Amino acid sequence: MSKLGRVVEAVENYNRFVLDEVRRARTETKFGQQLLERWNRIKANTPIGRAPTGLPLPRLALPEIDEPGEIARYLLGDGLPGEFPYLNGAYREMYLEPLREEGSYGNEQEKNGHGKNGHSKNGKKGVAKLAETEEPTRLFSGMGLAEDTNERFHYLGAHQRSKRLSTAFDGLTLYGIDSDAPGVFGKIGEGGVAVDTVEDMERLYAGFDMGAPSFSASMTISGPAPIIMAMYIAAAKRRFGPSVVPKLRGTIQADIFKEVQAQNETIFPVEASLRFLADMMEYTTREMPRWYPVSISGYHIGEAGATPVQQAAYTLSNGFAYAEMMAARGIHVDQFGPRLSFFLDCGLDVEYIALARVSRRIWAIGMRDAFGAGTKAQMFKLHTQTSGRSLVAAEFKNNLTRTAAELMLAYMNGSNSCHSNSADEPFTTPSEEWIRLSAHGQAILLDESGIFKHTMNMLSGSPGMKAVERAVEAAILEEFRQIEELGGVVAAIEHRYQRSQIQNAAHRYEEQIYDGTRSIIGLNKYRNANEKPPKVELVRTPRAKKQIQVDRLKQFKKRNAAKAAKALDRLAAVAETDENCFPALLEAAEVCSLGQISGRLQEVVGRFRPMV
Repeated sequence: MSKLGRVVEAVENYNRFVLDEVRRARTETKFGQQLLERWNRIKANTPIGRAPTGLPLPRLALPEIDEPGEIARYLLGDGLPGEFPYLNGAYREMYLEPLREEGSYGNEQEKNGHGKNGHSKNGKKGVAKLAETEEPTRLFSGMGLAEDTNERFHYLGAHQRSKRLSTAFDGLTLYGIDSDAPGVFGKIGEGGVAVDTVEDMERLYAGFDMGAPSFSASMTISGPAPIIMAMYIAAAKRRFGPSVVPKLRGTIQADIFKEVQAQNETIFPVEASLRFLADMMEYTTREMPRWYPVSISGYHIGEAGATPVQQAAYTLSNGFAYAEMMAARGIHVDQFGPRLSFFLDCGLDVEYIALARVSRRIWAIGMRDAFGAGTKAQMFKLHTQTSGRSLVAAEFKNNLTRTAAELMLAYMNGSNSCHSNSADEPFTTPSEEWIRLSAHGQAILLDESGIFKHTMNMLSGSPGMKAVERAVEAAILEEFRQIEELGGVVAAIEHRYQRSQIQNAAHRYEEQIYDGTRSIIGLNKYRNANEKPPKVELVRTPRAKKQIQVDRLKQFKKRNAAKAAKALDRLAAVAETDENCFPALLEAAEVCSLGQISGRLQEVVGRFRPMV
């Protein structure tokens, strides 16, 4: 049995344990009384805040139960926010506005110190106003040259306390191709930002304090991710010195499994890709305690056509496979486990009312019971993006409503950070007007409304949500069994299992739109027959700017020609051994372009060939 099989066994065993404890609470008077006393302490120690209208509200919403069996089911099966198995949230408090009166809702496991947002954990109350928490909003951009995206980042972040920037790269960068390569001129800076060198990386984040606690960068790239990561570190060191490296905060997608399952933006063979990724993960785990070296991505699996259950199942199984890969290197799970993060889509299907909640629970149980992980490595830390696939060109302003509903679902699921898509994305790279509206959608939910800012668990635990949770968990475990029967994640990839399942689901989705069983308002239902195509200005990179990028790159290569040759020789030599390649990548990133590095590594390990 592989680790994935043990995860299935662990979840089933834990569910039986919860039922046994429910029965025990109902039959053993002493145990039942202990649970009831704990429950009463939790409720008594829950601080009370006030809405702007003066309405008193508890800091944590709890079900109105007083029967020991149901208390056991809630505390063990769901867990309080920040407690195993983390169904109700990875942290004790999320999204809440600062509370002047400090307090605790009685975390039995942590009675000393202070919580994530600075609240006392000993039940005592004070009057000190707490520091404002970090917004979960992550601002996403990528367009033209590095300075163009930098300008957009400053525009989007002008009113944010925290600078949480997510970067989209152009197609050439995603495939490790230089902007001066033959026949690619028209693709420079299209659909994302062009980054060829460490100097481009410096321009990309100019004006931001890359080592500040309030700054984090997320980079959406997988195939050449270790190279781009090396350039990011090199750029930070150029601006702030070597001491900045342990302070760097953020994540890089780097997820090779989802590429071969859903996207094909892979430049090296799978085995070599995993080796370079693991080298980077090993280095960052040791040297960069605030960095997440892989964002295990279900978003692209969902966008490729997977059902919500498939998306969660493949994402979780990929995560467990990465954990197994790192453990095989002799690295303890509590060293790398806390550095794993996740990225899920959030669409409008009913599964999304509980998909992230269930994923958080399965991950916690699997990591604890199948991998022996401690508390920090059990936590499923999640970034969510609203569904790009749900956006349609027909009556495109309806996309604002779609995205707002998806944001509600994402925050109901306790996402740690979130990006909202723009209504005009079916046509073009988002314009300033529409991207500002998309960011304001999150601000209205979190800052203007009181839905999430006063009380944790405000919308959790309805009978409908619990029914979806049970159905989704069972369906995810069944997907795990199918993958296990094929020999695990890598073997299933070799059989094209995940890709074929995603393709079948995508076909069914399109069929449902065309036959009307899946309603798309404005497209196949309530369509305005008189609608005229909107006048949308396409965002394109001017030819003159593309030429600037090419000229800069050629000058960089000319200046560094001698140093680049030595660095590439050193990198190639290391790649032919079992030595960790990432230190050599860091050296090469200072003087070599992305295309030079990827090309030289391909000479050593070969190129990725899509499976047919």
